[in-house]
Order: sequence, then structure tokens, then C-alpha cells
Amino acid sequence: MEIVVVGRHTEVADRFRRHVEDKLSKVTQLAPAARRVDVEVTRENNPRLSEVRERVELTVRAKGPVIRAEAAADDRFGALDIALDKLTERLRRSRDRRKDHRRRANGVLPSVDVRPYDEVAAAETAAEVPAPVALAEPGDAVEQQLGDSPVVIRRKLHHAEAMTVDDAVYQMEMVGHDFFLFIDKETARPSAVYRRRGWTYGVIELDSTVGGVEPVTELT
Repeated sequence: MEIVVVGRHTEVADRFRRHVEDKLSKVTQLAPAARRVDVEVTRENNPRLSEVRERVELTVRAKGPVIRAEAAADDRFGALDIALDKLTERLRRSRDRRKDHRRRANGVLPSVDVRPYDEVAAAETAAEVPAPVALAEPGDAVEQQLGDSPVVIRRKLHHAEAMTVDDAVYQMEMVGHDFFLFIDKETARPSAVYRRRGWTYGVIELDSTVGGVEPVTELT
């Protein structure tokens, strides 16, 4: 299993890389089919956020949906431990779910491919709002500054397959997000499931037949 460690706005020392490899050795026990684990370390330079200045995100890439966990702490070693605890719990749940489905006779879960790819564009610095950029292939991403304001908008294209609402909720839990985009298998509509209070969830569906909208067809 390959382990890839990258830093955003920070350098990653060899000592920490070795520590990561040692800690992540147990991943193969829970996910023997895992091909790669991406480890992203981010440092927040704002002094007001010193207690959560180091963020570690772990992403297990295997055949099927990804499993992700992240955590922040005042040092990256502590953040890694917290994120690894979350990841381990999600890997156990994923393993148990696979075992349960193997006992059933009605087939395999539909899946959605939301694997992370390397970022392919940097933020625009022009004073005027840049022209829209088409995202042609899954993994294409772009960051654009909103005029001369400090606001930066990031867009990324993901590949999706049709799935049930139940599967979408499960996928959302596996990546640790508060929402999840998917194609509803029953209605064929673009949809989003999101977390509400307690153990309740909501679903938003889009009417994909919108007139008067022309998509951008060229990448700039």
C-alpha cells in the first residue's frame, strides 16, 4: 500500500513522514484492498487559531468509494492520532457493511467515485471577475478570486453513479462530511443528502430541465 504525504502551506519533515507510515500500517488490516492512503497536512498561520493550527486529512483510496477522516490540533502528531481514530472507526463500519452485503443475495451496492485528484489550477489574481471555466473531466478543479475581494471560489468536478438515498447517507458518513452529492437511482435527478439534527437527514433534488442556460464548452 502506497502512502503519500503532502503539505499545504507547510513543510513536512522526514520524522513525521516515518511516524505516519508507522501509524498507518494498521490500515491494511481493516482495508486489505486499499491501494493508497493520501495524507494532507495543512498549517493555519492565524495566531487566533493556534489550538487547531495543524490539520491532517487521511483519505483511503481503494476500489469503490473513498473513506476519509480529518482532524485539527495544536500539533500535527496529535491531529494525526485523532484523524486516525476516526478513520479506523469508519474502516470498521465499511468492513462490517461489506460482510453484511455478502450475506445477501440481491447484489452489490452501487457506488460513487469521488476520489481526490491533484489540484489542477491556482487562484486567479485579476482585479476583475474571471470568465467561467468549464470542468471537462472528473478531477478537474479551479479556484477563482471573486473580483478584488479576498473571497476565493473553488469548483471541482466529480464522477457519480446512480445510488439510493440510503447508500448516499452511508457514503456521506464514510467521508465524514455534512452533505453528499449523488444521482438518485429512483428519480435520476441530481440530489444532495445532508445532515440535520440528531439522526435525521434531508434530501434536496434538482429539476435538471432548466431552460435558457448554455454550458461553457471550453477550458481557459
